[in-house]
Formats: sequence, structure tokens, C-alpha cells
Amino acid sequence: MPDIKEKIIPPQHAGGKKDIEHKVAASDDDDARKLFVIGRNRLLDVNNWSNVAEGLSAKFHLTDQNGIDVERTAEKTDCFKIDIPAPGPAEGDGHDWVKIEAIEDKSDSQGPSESIAIRVRPCPNPRERQGENVAHFLDEKATSTFVVQRNGREITAAVYGRNEKPNTDTTSVIDKVRNAVVGTTAIMGMSNVQWKNLVQGLIAIQKD
Repeated sequence: MPDIKEKIIPPQHAGGKKDIEHKVAASDDDDARKLFVIGRNRLLDVNNWSNVAEGLSAKFHLTDQNGIDVERTAEKTDCFKIDIPAPGPAEGDGHDWVKIEAIEDKSDSQGPSESIAIRVRPCPNPRERQGENVAHFLDEKATSTFVVQRNGREITAAVYGRNEKPNTDTTSVIDKVRNAVVGTTAIMGMSNVQWKNLVQGLIAIQKD
């Protein structure tokens, strides 16, 4: 099976880049398959991310493409409404927003490897029909790709950030300043601990 990362992670052109991975070695093939299923289910259950990741200060809420909160697993065109421990953007009514633009599910319990990945991109506030400005501290060229992968007995959970630049293309002066500060600190690595907590939680055996 081709590495899912080659298919779903965009090439890096400019700005910040991050590769945050956590690996676990299972004791046997059956345990590896079970742990992958656990990690896959947790990845798709966006509303529960803060519960599986200890110390994750950001709160993620899954919505449909219109910004309406939903209680289900993630689907393509859904959005994440994100609350971070900092003032939110006016463009997003106090929330940062990203949209799921791709989901690659290559689950194969009988094969030597399997994987699932979700790629999101900053987007305008879906609750504002006329909204054109991206409601996120990073601009629309940035992506985050969340991956859970099994290769034999090794399980990997990861977040891959690409083309990360602060979003200063907004009509709100306050948002320009806020996004420049929050975006720059995130690119410099201040958010890495948060992402590390998430990838560890996704494949932590004791969480279920």
C-alpha cells in the first residue's frame, strides 16, 4: 500500500512546516489491528479530542458545512470550530474555523498496513453566508493533516502542518494583529506541545 502521506499531504512551498509523530509498538498483530481501530475511531470523533488528549487546551467542535454543530463522526466538507486559549477572531464570531477538504480511509484489517487521514484548511466562517475572509490565525494556504497509520505491529499517529503563514488578509485591524501574534507563535512551535498531546492520546491504550 502506498504511503498515505504522499497522497494527502500537500507539498511545502513557503512558511512554517511541522511533522509531529508518536509511535507505539504493539505486542502482536491482533493488538496492532485493535489499536489502529481505536485510533481511527478517536480521530474521526473530533468532538471528543479534548477528552482523549490530556492537556489539550484548544477545544474542537465538529460542525456541518453550514457551521451547525453535529454529534457524529467527521465527514468531508464538515468544519472544525476551534476555541484556543486566546481572543478569537471577529471574522469567526470568536472561533477559528477550518474545513475538511479530504479524508483518505485505507482501513484494511487483513493487510500488512492500513491508514486514515484527514486534511483541513482554514476557511471563512461558514455561518456567515457573505463571509469571504478566512476566520483563522493562519491563511488559506496552510493545511493540517491528521494521520493514524499501522505498519505491521507499529502504530503511528501524527499531525503534519504545511505552508503555515499568519493570516493578515482580513478587513478587521484587530484580527490582523491577533492573527499575526497567534499565527507567528504557532509557527514558531508554541502549539507543538498541544499537537503532541493529541497524537499521543489518539493511540493511548488506557483511554478506552
